[in-house]
Amino acid sequence: MSGEIFNANPIIYALSKKSGRKSRFDTGQSLWVDEDAHQDMSDGSDVEPIDQDEIFELIRSISDPEHPNSLEELRVVSAEQIEVDHNYIMVEFTPTVPHCGMSTLIGLSIRVRLLRSLPPRFKIDIRVKPGSHQSELAVNKQLNDKERVAAALENPALMETLEKCLVTAE
Repeated sequence: MSGEIFNANPIIYALSKKSGRKSRFDTGQSLWVDEDAHQDMSDGSDVEPIDQDEIFELIRSISDPEHPNSLEELRVVSAEQIEVDHNYIMVEFTPTVPHCGMSTLIGLSIRVRLLRSLPPRFKIDIRVKPGSHQSELAVNKQLNDKERVAAALENPALMETLEKCLVTAE
């Protein structure tokens, strides 16, 4: 990572109100089904659906790699940019500037947070909002290519930066 700042003076917005319900992520409980407590679940048809607000709660507090602000405060992510359809989740994000060099890191941090928080049955697509980045096709290709994501997650320096983004300061 170079020391260059791509957006030295971002606009910071007020946070939206959190939904009234507490997710298991917020309470520190496991998001996975407790096998001992739910042995009577036979075919998995009782799986509770996940909505866009729950996905937004998971990603809203991710820190921007350049600034001490959350992605929500910078309006990089919003609930309206999330689409949930059964086992498919699409998250669209808006970089703060069209030439943002941190877009792939932001998208990767969103993907990692969701992969760590959701059951593996979900297919996750992460995309840059159309028209918001000068290299949107390249960024989208990189963020949704399993081999490229796996290679990125093997890079220790990148993982250190990614973990800093994922630390939730609440």
